[in-house]
Amino acid sequence: MYRTNSYRWWNVLAFIAVITVNILSNLLPLGGRSTGEISDQFYILMTPAGYAFMIWTVIYILLGGFTIYQLRRDTGTRDSVLSVGIWFILSCVFNMAWLFLWHYLYIEWSVIAMLLLVLSVGVIYRRTRRISFPTTGETLLVRLPFSIYLGWISAAFLVNVGIVIHKNGWSPLGLTELGWSIALLCIGGLLALLISFPSRDSILPLIFVWAYIAIAVEHKETDLILLTAFIVAAILFIYSVWLFFARNRARD
Repeated sequence: MYRTNSYRWWNVLAFIAVITVNILSNLLPLGGRSTGEISDQFYILMTPAGYAFMIWTVIYILLGGFTIYQLRRDTGTRDSVLSVGIWFILSCVFNMAWLFLWHYLYIEWSVIAMLLLVLSVGVIYRRTRRISFPTTGETLLVRLPFSIYLGWISAAFLVNVGIVIHKNGWSPLGLTELGWSIALLCIGGLLALLISFPSRDSILPLIFVWAYIAIAVEHKETDLILLTAFIVAAILFIYSVWLFFARNRARD
């Protein structure tokens, strides 16, 4: 029986919308502030070096690849694509919501939008990882985009949580900013392990490595942040290599 992807054109429109909002957020910019200016305004010990945000270009290129892949008649009805359902559209909505809330300095609300973004992309990630024997196209244009996307926004979510704690002058469990920053870095490392292990995904931990090295580079004069970020990054890198070879052995 012939199947159709009822969301394919909606996915295209959602992707165009999210790209447009991202461009306008810095060209206008929204709220009169660029994303980087707001990040500098709420600078914390978990703020990564500026170069780390180049990964958004990679993410949007890959999401563009997914959008084209799911639009094609011969690949748009594969189980890997159909399993995404409405969740890609929702992820775009939450992405745009985060940008508006962030730029208009509704920082606490932006964390909620970011959490919803993480959850929506997480659903896509889990569904697309269940596909057995993926084709090269499915690996590169369905699985890979959402592995990188989920890894980056999960790390970014923890930074946003840190910004809210800093902005409100909170001291969770009586910890100083240094203390809760180290705690969040460790939580992020554990999160990367828990998300990637069930599907033996060696890519997602590497995104955390990218983020953590950028944090270490930015805060190289804060010894404990530098040390924590590098240790967690090193553990995740070794773990990622192990996952890669373990997955390949399982295939043999």
